[in-house]
Amino acid sequence: MTRVRLMADDDNAPLAEALRQAPWESSAGIEIVSDQADAVIWCLTEPTSWDDVRAGVTGMGLPTIVVGPGIPADGAASPPHEIRLRSQIADLGDDVLIHDRVRALTQAAGEVLVTANIAFTDLPVVRWDDTSGLAAMSVGEEPESWTRRPFLRLVHRLLHHMTRPAEQAEPIRVGLLGYGAIGHEHAAAIRTTPGLELSLVCDVSSDRLAVAREFTPGVRTTTDPDEVTAASDVDLVVVSTPPNTHGQWAITLLDAGKHVVLEKPMALTVAECDAAIEAAERANRLLVVYQNRRFDPDFRAIADLIDADELGEVFHLEAFVGAYQHPCNYWHSDADVSGGALFDWGSHIIDQILQLMPGEVATVTARNHKRTWHDVTNADHARMTLHYADGREATFIYSDLAAALKPRWYLAGTGGGIVGDWRRERVIARTPIGTLDEDVLAPADSPPDVWLHGPDGRVAQVPGRRASAGEFHRQLAERLLSGMPMTVTAEQSRRVVAMLEAAERSAAKDGAPVVPD
Repeated sequence: MTRVRLMADDDNAPLAEALRQAPWESSAGIEIVSDQADAVIWCLTEPTSWDDVRAGVTGMGLPTIVVGPGIPADGAASPPHEIRLRSQIADLGDDVLIHDRVRALTQAAGEVLVTANIAFTDLPVVRWDDTSGLAAMSVGEEPESWTRRPFLRLVHRLLHHMTRPAEQAEPIRVGLLGYGAIGHEHAAAIRTTPGLELSLVCDVSSDRLAVAREFTPGVRTTTDPDEVTAASDVDLVVVSTPPNTHGQWAITLLDAGKHVVLEKPMALTVAECDAAIEAAERANRLLVVYQNRRFDPDFRAIADLIDADELGEVFHLEAFVGAYQHPCNYWHSDADVSGGALFDWGSHIIDQILQLMPGEVATVTARNHKRTWHDVTNADHARMTLHYADGREATFIYSDLAAALKPRWYLAGTGGGIVGDWRRERVIARTPIGTLDEDVLAPADSPPDVWLHGPDGRVAQVPGRRASAGEFHRQLAERLLSGMPMTVTAEQSRRVVAMLEAAERSAAKDGAPVVPD
């Protein structure tokens, strides 16, 4: 947590009020304080010279971000419009889209940290002078910018850069417990993430271990999971074992002094989640769940539309995943191992729903149908609904009996709506003998098309918002090496399990409402 003192030359200005009301702690890891601060954010609304700004920063004796229309940027500010902010150094993260004004800081002193791309030109909009301790920011003049989580996270990274000089930290040595498809995905992300280093891979399959060694030359492999627990050259373990083992593995590894990343779901019961969180607190180690669907382009686009108030209040949401197909013949379809159909996909989708529709969930109702695929134990078709305390509702359906697909997303708001349509993608390639080979992908393998519907009948397609490759793992490295907060927390994943556990209890009671733990 970075401790920040807010200052303004006009406490009644809208921008000063926006700074005070910004959701700092929930989205950016910043604590607003009145004394013993690490840094200052100084809002200037009246025109000020650079000499006066530098004198004020010197007098405060703390690294200071100066923002607002009063800073002496070059020329008049542009009209408010969507701009793309591009960081110039690695620890400031990805590009950020905001609706704001732009003024160039070409005459200000210091290193250019962030630019805004305007008319195919990157204009400097954040500069940092480590000699004076001054960071000048000519974006963020629109009060609405400070309500946007990506912008606040950028500000937090800037504060971290200002207050904590870069150190040559040793990389975090990672062990993978399980090397199936998702384990290989982790290995690929680790290979491209500065600060992470794959040290050990454990799997029961010698064939999969051979793949791991080929993909990461020099990596040590084992079939003995106890070797992972005892390994002195492993700081962090990614657990990709079946869900019914997640809780116990988390406690075992945390008690052994390891940081832990769990695959989803976090566990199959809230009690297991709570025990794992307590173990993390006891060991002073990180526990987090790989909620990778947070970084899907359709979800990120919808979250941006909601943050920008394009829908008004979202009071009804439906999410659907499925097809008409036989379930897989693996543990995913074994209810005792996976938790059931709702747990298997719901660990992704309920997490997305709770991010898009925050607030208190009063009760959960659910139904499970077993009608066709009797050789597996998961439900063939399952539905759960979150009933919020204020009357809003969100429903998730998973089905292996859906000959007709529902939209991936349907959101209704007081100012607009969203439909996410499935795509039917085909991959065409040549066979070894030169003939054409066509593979039809499952709908869930492609990001859906997102359409924004206005109350006046206008419909516009919204482009997906792709995250940079390995975004979760980059945040993971930042968290362990420099204390930066992650956008995913164990408590959020515990809440997902609470909703799923309540849904299974409701289904067992013929759909009776259940209060989630």
